[in-house]
Amino acid sequence: MKLQIAFDMSNLEKALEIATQVADQADILEVGTLLLYSHGVKAVKLFKEQFPRKQILADTKIIDRGKEAISIFADAGADWVTVMAGTGKDIIHAACTAAHQAKVQVMLDLVDSAALGQSALEAKNLGVDALLFHQAFDEKESLMFHDKWEMVRGNTQLPVFISAKITRDTINYFMSLKSDGIIIGKSITDAPSPIEEALYFKELVSR
Repeated sequence: MKLQIAFDMSNLEKALEIATQVADQADILEVGTLLLYSHGVKAVKLFKEQFPRKQILADTKIIDRGKEAISIFADAGADWVTVMAGTGKDIIHAACTAAHQAKVQVMLDLVDSAALGQSALEAKNLGVDALLFHQAFDEKESLMFHDKWEMVRGNTQLPVFISAKITRDTINYFMSLKSDGIIIGKSITDAPSPIEEALYFKELVSR
């Protein structure tokens, strides 16, 4: 299981400072949407320059103009981009085609999917490389979480990453789902000791 550490903040200097502490524990470093809103491709460039051996994911949340967007972020050094499942199939396919030509991988974010099982089923044929089973930050806790997970996992052979409110209290539950990757943001980046938290979660996911 991979550990993806998400930097969901607008302060680029702070994000890079924390990333320096925790990068060795991460398989993927995520340049979050707020960083992209605040600093654009500069954020991706600086992450890649500072961590050239790490996989860098730009949480672009593409819904249109994928070819152009992917070219911009590929040039900046992104290894992964995110595309929204709720957009059209043609747009997803075109984005994936452009990404693979640029040697970039696509993670399909299912947070806005109208039919999770269908999105998961169709993703591979559209060219998607991995799925992001995503509980939105502002979404209330849902009793349907496990049922939704089964809809996704049961309809794809692609790697599936889970992004949710993962903490020390909830990590065992999310580990039990046996995803291919866990995405953790604020539980690490907002901790008094980010390196201590990163080491704790990395040890768990590496078992």
